[in-house]
Amino acid sequence: MTTTRRSFVTSGAAALLGSFGGPAVLAQRADYDLVIRGGTLFDGTGAEGRIVDLAVANGRIAAVGSRVARGREEIDARGLAVAPGFIDIHSHGDGTLGEDPRAESVVRQGITTIVAGADGSSRASGADDKSFADLFLSLDRLKPAVNVASMIGLGTVRGAVIGDRGRSATATELARMTAMVESAIADGACGASSGLEYTPGAFASRDELITLCRPLAPRRLPYATHMRNEDDRLLDAIDESLAVARGAGCALQISHLKTQGPRNWPKLDQVFNRIEASRSAGVDVAFDRYPYTAYSTGLTNLFPVWSRDGGVDAFLGRLAATATGPRIRQEALAKVDLIGGWDNVLVSSVRAVADRNAEGKRLGAYARDRGADPYELAVGLLRQSRGDVGMLGFAMSEENLERILKHPLGMVCTDGVAFAIDGPTRRGSPHPRSAGSFPRVLARYVRERKVLSLPEAIRKMTSLPASRVRLNDRGRLVVGLAADVVAFDPARIADTATFEAPFQYPAGIAAVVVNGVAALRDGQRSAIGSGRALRAG
Repeated sequence: MTTTRRSFVTSGAAALLGSFGGPAVLAQRADYDLVIRGGTLFDGTGAEGRIVDLAVANGRIAAVGSRVARGREEIDARGLAVAPGFIDIHSHGDGTLGEDPRAESVVRQGITTIVAGADGSSRASGADDKSFADLFLSLDRLKPAVNVASMIGLGTVRGAVIGDRGRSATATELARMTAMVESAIADGACGASSGLEYTPGAFASRDELITLCRPLAPRRLPYATHMRNEDDRLLDAIDESLAVARGAGCALQISHLKTQGPRNWPKLDQVFNRIEASRSAGVDVAFDRYPYTAYSTGLTNLFPVWSRDGGVDAFLGRLAATATGPRIRQEALAKVDLIGGWDNVLVSSVRAVADRNAEGKRLGAYARDRGADPYELAVGLLRQSRGDVGMLGFAMSEENLERILKHPLGMVCTDGVAFAIDGPTRRGSPHPRSAGSFPRVLARYVRERKVLSLPEAIRKMTSLPASRVRLNDRGRLVVGLAADVVAFDPARIADTATFEAPFQYPAGIAAVVVNGVAALRDGQRSAIGSGRALRAG
């Protein structure tokens, strides 16, 4: 039977809390800045909820208990779940903050902190002229809607020192890159990431990765990897990732764990066995995943890494060259066949204005409508946009997705961007994960499918990722910690963004509090962002 908002609250709560009115600004002297009244509080640890009030003062949780004193502002949370603000451990939401610091698609999911610098790419490199200290200062000046932590992207580091060339680092270059990683960590970076299907990160050897990850170990920070392969060579990629963590002595976070392509779906048991055996042997390994069976990447990812060596000009030249073009075509078509054909490739964005009508279209159907060969059409899009074409690939198993989300070592992420349904960040046809991931877990996999209990799902969204990247004052509702809070209706929360209509915000989230300030309340957004840069503890 469907849970109702009223049945969610323990019997008798309404009588206990009936003396409290709705939201109000009180005329009397207030003891606290904000009080959230009568919600069922889930503290983020996986414990069951309890009906209490939560008080906030000076951006911190000041009291948790029955009938706490008055607040300057009060939120009636009766019938709502009150949880720590969600922490997105794998986000690209920082990329558009300069255009629109509101980050609407992020905060309206209940996310209060994003962990950026994913997939080997970060806004700072750790070099003197692109330090993390400067990055964090610029974020604080920006006043974004949500908090931003960041890893150091090892692809960014390699690109700054070596460029796009596919060769090994010299001893001098490796020493310089290591110093950049050390600088980033000293400034507060919360880990290091790699994107080994992308250039230039794909050109890094295992030994290079081990060397660059060694500075993480003393701070107990993770190496987060978009592995070298997520389909036919998935198990080799798992083994390499575990070997890097063992060699560096650091924790390992496998980013957006997936088994891509139907013929690889049965490998999940072997993946879990390798991860669990390594954890038993002392490797601190965990993983994250967004709740969809389609991934999002660049269209160039359908093409072999070797063809992208040297950057865009070299890649486009090889596509046309008689010596390399046929081989590239053969390998790209094999990749497309792996995921089920061109109709499983959706164009999410293009740079070239002339090709904007391709956005949101399946490449197979788009090619048929134009009477074109889909491979040649894809190549033409890449030429027109100088390689800057986004795609979604429909290649994963729903059964495996449920198992990954349910696994004790799994966490929830979006792997998404930040946008709004109005303004400069509304563009292309983005993956719905950017607007719907966290509500989708709570609606589909908690309420409907019962894959997770509500307390466990909240833990995977809050205290677990916070501990992973050492954000020590986030992720739990405990007196003294930062007041990042979300209040939502467990019976109504739902994602509404779809692949066909991605620009839609979720339903059922009543309030989001960031550093003690109500960033979202009854659908209304605060005019000034209260987010800040977060440094790993």
